[in-house]
Amino acid sequence: MSFIRKIALASVVLPALVLAVAPATAFAESLYGAMAKAYENNPDLNAARAALRATDENVTIAKAGMRPQVAATATASAVNVSNISGGIPDYGYNNQTVGISITQQIFDGFQTLNNVRAAESGVFANRESLHANEISILLAAVQSYANVARDQQIVVIRKQNLAFLQEQLNAANARLQVGEGTRTDVSQAEAQLAGSQALLSAAVAQLKQSEATYVQIVGEMPKGIKQPSPASKALPQNLEAAVQIGIREHPSVLAALHAVNAAGYQVKSAEGSLLPGVVIQGNVGRNWTNEPSVSGDSPDNSVASITAQLKIPIYQGGAEYGQIRKAKETLGEQRILVDSARAEVVQQITSAYAQMEAATAAISAARKQISAANLALQGVIEERNVGQKTTLDVLNAQQTVLEAKESMVGYQRNAVVASYAVIAASGRLTVQSQGLAVAEYRAEEHYEAVKDAWFGLRTPDGR
Repeated sequence: MSFIRKIALASVVLPALVLAVAPATAFAESLYGAMAKAYENNPDLNAARAALRATDENVTIAKAGMRPQVAATATASAVNVSNISGGIPDYGYNNQTVGISITQQIFDGFQTLNNVRAAESGVFANRESLHANEISILLAAVQSYANVARDQQIVVIRKQNLAFLQEQLNAANARLQVGEGTRTDVSQAEAQLAGSQALLSAAVAQLKQSEATYVQIVGEMPKGIKQPSPASKALPQNLEAAVQIGIREHPSVLAALHAVNAAGYQVKSAEGSLLPGVVIQGNVGRNWTNEPSVSGDSPDNSVASITAQLKIPIYQGGAEYGQIRKAKETLGEQRILVDSARAEVVQQITSAYAQMEAATAAISAARKQISAANLALQGVIEERNVGQKTTLDVLNAQQTVLEAKESMVGYQRNAVVASYAVIAASGRLTVQSQGLAVAEYRAEEHYEAVKDAWFGLRTPDGR
């Protein structure tokens, strides 16, 4: 009896021993470190930055309508004249002409001006969309980090459970050998052990999936992941404050507002097609020819001209009116999308805040559940040892402990993710607010470098 009792008591304290002897990792990646690496290395985020740089060029393209257009021309021709009536001999001559023309739009109904303003607003909208993408990637980094931490702990818990059940199987066999147990007890322990092995395999597979997602988001394998704490930096004090901040500052809302401005300028540009246009064109050229003249000389001449053209549109098939109506409908759509963006932000904040509160409350309850389940397990083992409980009772009690521990790990993960989700939905999950050790991407630097460029094939970074 004393031998069996020692085995049973050893199995209760085994989980603590497993945790105590777990090897320490040489390098531990913090949550902030993972967020910084995702901000710098994530390919989706870098692609969005490249797309914004391409959008910056729309301003330069629109400003081209304010600038002169210069073209050079050169022609050469050979002419052969045959006289079919006789009297005048056949002859031939050559013509060469070179010239330069300059065209300048003086007035186009403010279309170019409004096109530039629309392009600028489009850049600002895309810049805010990039900020929203940055927030999404930072939150994804938090989620992937927390998932790996959760799954690593579940693997440890299930390994501990497997060791516990192996001890229970050993104890059942020992009792059977001394006539204090039954074959049924052994079979029940074997069945529970086999199920635990399957659960451990599933946990390992889930951990590998979470690690793969981590690599996709952060850019490298997780190393030394530790259980993160819920967010504290930039976390709004309450739900109402979070909502007010979100509808005022979230990049998705700001992007929608800039899109409204862009659509408004596009309406004005379309209306400008009904106004007069003024264009000035200057030409300078020189002509060389050896065509015989009456005087016998070959006349060469230079030509210079300047032309002003006033164009007053009267009717252009109705296309301009369709474009104006289309632009106005687009403006209406963008205004509605502002309301949609605000509603989505409110929904995300409310949902994340509720999840954060629920997870926090669940953690407190789970701690009590684990403590009570462990005490119950010890009591059931003691009662089993004196014949008042069966092996099945012990296995069921251990299953309760296992479920409580895994629930606790899940609640901790949910509390972390939900707290950062509140900050993200408020629009404040940024490099600056979290103090991440990474250089913040300055989208305005590329914009300032290209917005007034008149020529050049290379990008600001030398490509």
